[in-house]
Amino acid sequence: MKKAFEYFIERAIFISGAATIIFVVLIFIFLLKEGLALFASESIRSFLFGRNWYPISDPPQFGILPLILGSLWVTVGAVVIAVPLGLAAAIYVAEVAPSWLRGILKFAIELLAAIPSIVLGFIGVVFMSPVLKYIFNLPSGLTALAGSIMLAFMALPTIVSIIEDALVAVPKSYKEGSLALGATRWQTIYRVMLPAAASGILAAVMLGIGRVIGETMAVLMVTGNAAILPASILQPVRTLTATIAAEMGEAVAGSSHYYSLFAIGIILFIISFIINLTADMLLHRK
Repeated sequence: MKKAFEYFIERAIFISGAATIIFVVLIFIFLLKEGLALFASESIRSFLFGRNWYPISDPPQFGILPLILGSLWVTVGAVVIAVPLGLAAAIYVAEVAPSWLRGILKFAIELLAAIPSIVLGFIGVVFMSPVLKYIFNLPSGLTALAGSIMLAFMALPTIVSIIEDALVAVPKSYKEGSLALGATRWQTIYRVMLPAAASGILAAVMLGIGRVIGETMAVLMVTGNAAILPASILQPVRTLTATIAAEMGEAVAGSSHYYSLFAIGIILFIISFIINLTADMLLHRK
């Protein structure tokens, strides 16, 4: 009876894993089927490097370069904000905070991940955007910087949790040996703990980037939603994900506009796949 139960559990786990892979492959095939139809009338070069996104003009223009640059501005800004804060918070939780406080902080950090993105977007529109408008004397506070700040806040739980786990996983003998040789606590953290946990830290950064680049509602609300070539992070932008969310409900099924949104989905799928694959390779690197 016990062997039969174990066999059933093993088969269930295998089927679950296989189903996940099959679902991802089917989603990619569906995206290819719908997205590649655009290139019957549009060249890949003009799609990727075109400067104008006017899908309902006559003739329509499907250049996604402004959308790619908008996503890049927001993502880079979020990483610049989130990584130093996340690294500092993880070091404090793993190495500095007393044991009674460590559990509370870990719970609070993980609780941040449960806040819906629509709520964060509303907070950004109501509170943060007016502050940025006042500080930088802008016509509107709905800019790439606002999106970067919001997305950095959303990526922090992922970055902090993974880096903290990586630091805790470093063998205690490394730390004890460093302290025994006369190094201070901060020298041990900087010269021993961080290099030993480097693969986990890099994986946390990559997964944080994946979390940021795939976000939709928050950036749709706080970035200004303007499909223009941005010259600075203080300008309104539109991201790839926000474009799909904003226009899919209005696109006529079977039209070039409809197919172009699926083509954007292919680009996002490939980017997310590369980021997650890189993070997995870094996480399991010896």
